[in-house]
Amino acid sequence: MYLWIKAFHIMAVITWFAGLFYLPRLFVYHAQAEDEISRERFKIMERKLLRGIMNPSMIVTLLLGGWMLYLNPGWLSQGWMHAKLALVALLVIYHHMCGRIRTRFANNANTRSHVYYRWFNEAPVLALVGIVILVVVKPF
Repeated sequence: MYLWIKAFHIMAVITWFAGLFYLPRLFVYHAQAEDEISRERFKIMERKLLRGIMNPSMIVTLLLGGWMLYLNPGWLSQGWMHAKLALVALLVIYHHMCGRIRTRFANNANTRSHVYYRWFNEAPVLALVGIVILVVVKPF
């Protein structure tokens, strides 16, 4: 059973990260949009991505990850897991920041430039690198 949980956890993580990479990229394009038709199209895309893909995949990722921890409680005594969980917590915060930004765009209240969103888009890459190294190498 554990391997099934792990397989679905990995699929949920991949889906969540796809959204974490793509939504801020949409923010870049949305911030650059100059016509109303494009801005409205981005609003729809951002809402559907966040609500239909990112939120469910984040929830499934967290639930399945929690289930694996329940089945392997010894991991909670290992430093690599503490570091990984800290990065996951930061990703959840980042996810919610994306939600707030999406709301600002939906309300035509964005005040940031496309350059800001280009930098903002890099944060999940750093988290992904850290998490993969921690899980595979288990350096401490």
